[in-house]
Amino acid sequence: MADFSVKAVDDILNGHKEGAEVSLIPILGEIQKRYRYLPREALILVSEWLGVPLSQVYGIATFYNAFSLKRQGKHPIHVCTGTACHVRGAAQVLDRFKRRLKIRPGETTPDWEFTLQTVNCLGACALGPITVIDDKYFGQMTASTVDKLLKEFGVERQKV
Repeated sequence: MADFSVKAVDDILNGHKEGAEVSLIPILGEIQKRYRYLPREALILVSEWLGVPLSQVYGIATFYNAFSLKRQGKHPIHVCTGTACHVRGAAQVLDRFKRRLKIRPGETTPDWEFTLQTVNCLGACALGPITVIDDKYFGQMTASTVDKLLKEFGVERQKV
């Protein structure tokens, strides 16, 4: 993850039309992509550059689930717990991620590799239970497919 840099945020801002409120979401998206979260210092710079209240910037940053104010792991894991996924075993999939990574939803592993999140729907109900890791969809998940996926990311098998 890149360390916070005023210059890097300035470069992002300078790639957009100055003062245009419609640019707020794409700007926050670029900052999120660079840092894997929205640092407070960056939000202040965005507010000043766009000439909008900091509360408005925070309002957008907290409204959309794609944005995070907390530092995230290198590999975000989103486990769908919506109805279709739930009835097909999402709870067992989530439990396996929790036990293997030793974190709960909303937490990040101590090495900053993984952040575990639950979502209400990923829009791919026919593939449920579904998980998204690094923006890649994995359908028809089971506890054993969780183990296989984590092995691909270098997480060794342990007793669970």
